[in-house]
Amino acid sequence: MNKTQQSLNPDPIRFYALRHYFVIFVLMGLLSALIGRALYIQIVDKDFLSYQGVQRQIRTIETPAYRGTITDRYGTPLAISTPVDSVWVNPAEILRNLSALKQVVKKLKLDYPETISMLKQKADKEFVYLKRQLEPELAIQVAEGVDGVYLQREYHRYYPAGEVVSHIVGYTDIDDRGQEGLELVYQDWLKAQPGQRRVIRNRKGAVVEEIAQVKPARSGNDLTSSIDMRLQYIAYRSLVRAINYHAAKSGSAVLLDVRTGEILAMVNQPSYNPNQRKNQNPAQRRNRALTDVFEPGSAIKPFTLAAAIDRGLFDNESRIDTAPGWFMVKGHPIKDIRNYGELDLAGVLRKSSNVGASRIALSMRPKDLWQSFKNYGFGEPSGVSFPAESAGYLSHYSDWQTLDHATMGFGYGLSVSITQLARAYAVIANGGQEIELSLIKKEPQKVIENQIMRHVMKPSTAALMMEMLEQVVGSSGTATRAAIPGYRIAGKTGTAKKSTDGGYQQDNYIAVFAGIAPASNPRLVMAVMIDEPTQNGYYGGKVAAPVFQEVMSNALRILDIAPDDLPALQAGIADKEQGA
Repeated sequence: MNKTQQSLNPDPIRFYALRHYFVIFVLMGLLSALIGRALYIQIVDKDFLSYQGVQRQIRTIETPAYRGTITDRYGTPLAISTPVDSVWVNPAEILRNLSALKQVVKKLKLDYPETISMLKQKADKEFVYLKRQLEPELAIQVAEGVDGVYLQREYHRYYPAGEVVSHIVGYTDIDDRGQEGLELVYQDWLKAQPGQRRVIRNRKGAVVEEIAQVKPARSGNDLTSSIDMRLQYIAYRSLVRAINYHAAKSGSAVLLDVRTGEILAMVNQPSYNPNQRKNQNPAQRRNRALTDVFEPGSAIKPFTLAAAIDRGLFDNESRIDTAPGWFMVKGHPIKDIRNYGELDLAGVLRKSSNVGASRIALSMRPKDLWQSFKNYGFGEPSGVSFPAESAGYLSHYSDWQTLDHATMGFGYGLSVSITQLARAYAVIANGGQEIELSLIKKEPQKVIENQIMRHVMKPSTAALMMEMLEQVVGSSGTATRAAIPGYRIAGKTGTAKKSTDGGYQQDNYIAVFAGIAPASNPRLVMAVMIDEPTQNGYYGGKVAAPVFQEVMSNALRILDIAPDDLPALQAGIADKEQGA
């Protein structure tokens, strides 16, 4: 090879050496850049990047608080909040792990295709509930070890007494908002105020550090009702037994404390369990004692007589001729079940004479009878301030025809709730003073200081009515089944045909009894209504009075109210001993 050829072909060893150095140079440059960038991040940009990283993990989460407890007057819980856990997911995370999602859906007993569809529709969200308010043990089993599935602590409302007091207490929805009863009326008082706190979560959603409390949680206020659960259970059991025995459509009963106006028991049938509300008939949730109205029939007669006595038209010596057991008003007959002849006022109540009550009603101007009925609380709300409470119906006197005027005297042409009727009888028991009803326990001192009562019936008239109503429960009256050994009881029965658009039904009745105990020093008033009894009688004295007798006898014993008819009690004991 000549010199010219050597110059055209450089040394291959030298060429490869140069290329090797070039690669090393490039790699060293890249390494220097990485080191420089790392130093910049760690030293110059450290605070900024640290802040950005933390912000991507910091979350403001809700601190749950529990709703206020509802209790009876002695602290027995009627509505409490129990801790539960709700299962939620981050759709973007869980959709990357379908096998785990399938197991979660199976444990929660959800439909897998529907769940997948729902999560895909909400894929842009970070928080989606799968199922709410599970028992904590089950919720932990569902979420444990599964990325993208988390738990949130909530509180679930539980009602220990179930259907026994459901119409009073009501219930809340899944978000703890009151929907019925005291839960609704006192929503603002009972509701909790959830708090907020700022935390750092790890990639699995677990809280790894508490940063700060943004807003403190505040639990709801407790509420003490006026209900005495001992009496509530007894009243409920007695009403259910009566409804079943008489194959009735429905029924209600209310027990009042005469001195304070507190409602000690309020029961209805049919009822419902607020802990299990799926597929329930809405009619079962109605508090019939306040919402349902009916024509009271003869239970209104004491107030017809009281209105006339208050105006000086009659007194204890007055006589009413009811012969021959009927009379005509504008072509319509008003009848008694038999000819009672001449009766005194007590006899009109004792025999429950429609003729006598109508003649007394017609002796007054329509305006005067109407005004008295209004004063006794008919056609007015009871004052309980309950959802959907009915004020009943009492038409203005200017709209009355003569027949309306006459039938008002024995309880047709107006409608009342059983609570209104109980309140009216409390006027008689309270010496003619109206009382303010309450489903909330009243403090004794506040009852004295704040309860403003007005006389709507003369005390002398109220006392006379008590004497007459005692005779109704006596051996010659219509309410012998309301009698309680050892106690003087005053009360009145009522039996009314049910009205429809086509007139009064011949075979459907309302059976009513309202009574006061003990008559010598009234403490309690109870009113009972049974709707459409179809077996074993339909008269108020046979259907409703026994419910009063059972509940009131237990109430007098439980509340330690002394007997006021000891001679009769001793005579009864002696008769039993002789019979034995």
